[in-house]
Amino acid sequence: MTTINFQGNQIILSDATLRDGSHAVRHQLTSSDVRAYCSSVDKVGIDWIEVGHGNGLGASSFHIGQSASKDSEMLFAARSELKNSKLSVHVMPGIASIKRDIAPAIELEVDVFRIASHCSEADTTLRYLEYVREQNKTAVGVLMMCHMLEPSEILNQARLMQKAGAEAVMIMDSAGALRMADVSDRITELVNGLEIPVGIHAHDNLGLSVANSLVAVEAGALIVDACAAGFGAGAGNAPMEVLVPLFREERRTNADHHEYFRVVDEALRSFIPSRQSLSTESVATGLAGLFSGFLKPIVTESKRYRIDVFELIEELGKYKPVAGQEDLIIEIASRLSQNTET
Repeated sequence: MTTINFQGNQIILSDATLRDGSHAVRHQLTSSDVRAYCSSVDKVGIDWIEVGHGNGLGASSFHIGQSASKDSEMLFAARSELKNSKLSVHVMPGIASIKRDIAPAIELEVDVFRIASHCSEADTTLRYLEYVREQNKTAVGVLMMCHMLEPSEILNQARLMQKAGAEAVMIMDSAGALRMADVSDRITELVNGLEIPVGIHAHDNLGLSVANSLVAVEAGALIVDACAAGFGAGAGNAPMEVLVPLFREERRTNADHHEYFRVVDEALRSFIPSRQSLSTESVATGLAGLFSGFLKPIVTESKRYRIDVFELIEELGKYKPVAGQEDLIIEIASRLSQNTET
């Protein structure tokens, strides 16, 4: 029995501001930020609100980045304010564990667990998906860095998630590297090959997050991720304040875009430093197919080692690193610095 309910031709809007946006401020969102945003956005009609460290439950660490607030504090703050929207979390097996992270989140009444892996490693998510379904919570499979696999290969991975109990599968353009045709091909393949809903999570490294989100829905996607003011890793995500009125015109959502405009303006006055925007560095990471969360450490290490940021991006792209391999940035920056000195 599914725990995801659709009405007519409507889609599910998932707000990742309080999770993906954490990347943009080095995971320094506080439980107070979470409480204030959830209190405001709960009135809008957004379906899911995702909360936590940029890399999900259990990710706060010196290696990846330490959160300003504990997972439990952020989830408690969100749960206290969300009466209409469902509370969602991002989970990466290997970073999060069932006993240490998922079980406590269930006790805090998280509704939706989005279990994520690199696009070719769906097998790592299967036990997690099964466990979440056993607890009668919504289990969503997430395939990250999906520019790195062809549509047919992504479908094979998604089928593993479906078999394990996933009630939907999201593809994440984690590097902001996909063009519109790429998105259409992947979503169409999944819609035709799965028995469960499909969703899109778009990044804006090449300035295509809105277009890719719209193309995904045209191809049959029923779940769309977006963030207030595009607040997210790299160049940011699709801005929710653009998508809500567009989808409302198409009667795909009942969310109140006027009210959401006020939520965004309030967030920009509090915890969002500024609207996300394209930079030459973010475009370069999109072209190189690099995880959007690498942008800030790439810029930091290029300055630290006094090397050309674009040379570092190009060299790092050759290794095709995935989230969690931040140490490779330092290693390559150090080596490039030594080459420059000699």
